[in-house]
Amino acid sequence: MDPKKTALILVGFQNDYFAKDGILRGVVEEPNRVDTVLANALRFVDAMKDTGLTILSTPIVLEPDYRALASPVGILHAIKESGAFRAGTSGAETIPELLAFGDRVLYVTGKVGFNAFSNTRLDDVLRVGGITNVLVCGMVTSLCIDSTGRAAYERGYSVTIVSDCSSARTPAEQEFFCSSVFPLYGGVQTSTELVELMHGAVAA
Repeated sequence: MDPKKTALILVGFQNDYFAKDGILRGVVEEPNRVDTVLANALRFVDAMKDTGLTILSTPIVLEPDYRALASPVGILHAIKESGAFRAGTSGAETIPELLAFGDRVLYVTGKVGFNAFSNTRLDDVLRVGGITNVLVCGMVTSLCIDSTGRAAYERGYSVTIVSDCSSARTPAEQEFFCSSVFPLYGGVQTSTELVELMHGAVAA
């Protein structure tokens, strides 16, 4: 897998998910899973920052009136009711650990739902960059990660879900999606496996 033709799409790396007081941190029932995912993702970015890998963050930011969520259900309803990801709040901001990478991480704005391609320029950014392989990670595995992965596949990209840098609501849900859903349209690998694979491609 050539890093120069590969993009890492980071989904939901914002305070409302990852900060200790994040409004939606509790959506993940497994103790410490959020912290583990964050640590793995940051190590992955750090390990790849000096390669040609394109690193993109696709935050969800919603207007104060939540007009993009006209008739929300499920977790979108919870987002609206709790005031999560509201523009102008600290919860909607990118986590400081990711901001520390500076301009090595590019930000694609406009996301207002599960799919990071919808209402954004993500596809244009990938095509201009000559990207053929897409790696997806972040929150939540069964929602934004799956929706974004499927959308990437439908647009002709080779898709890999980074399993240890993503989290579902429960361990059983995480296992089900990684073993039974994602293989239907893409691959599933850990960040360690991907670092070895891409560094090997660079060395060759």
